[in-house]
Amino acid sequence: MAQGRRVERVAALIRREVSELLVHGLKDERIALGMVSVTTVEVAGDLQHCKIFVSIFGSEDDRQEALAGLKSATPFVKGELGRRLKLRRTPEVIFQLDRGIEKGTTVLGLLNQLGRQRLERGEIPAGSDEPGVDELTRDDSPA
Repeated sequence: MAQGRRVERVAALIRREVSELLVHGLKDERIALGMVSVTTVEVAGDLQHCKIFVSIFGSEDDRQEALAGLKSATPFVKGELGRRLKLRRTPEVIFQLDRGIEKGTTVLGLLNQLGRQRLERGEIPAGSDEPGVDELTRDDSPA
């Protein structure tokens, strides 16, 4: 079990250091096109490989450009991790696009759409305690 805790600690350290590199260390203009954030880091049990999942806000073209910039910066990121973490052996770094936030936003949009349809059909009374109804009936338009 101690091995699992070590892997988790190393993953947390890598996440922190890569996030810091994204803010201050990487100067590639492609990465600056989209707002890039590290969502998850998965480290292999032998600490030889790590997958860094990133969320990139922007258009699909911006996402692809930013991901290409991250992949080209992989040797630099690995070198910086080696210097900062002082591990016996620095893991191989692989950047992957995390579409979890995008999928979550899509699901929330679908739920809101279904709620509006139910409200329009009268299946939900306007003053109902059902979750999400207040958001559907609230008027956010300026007066």
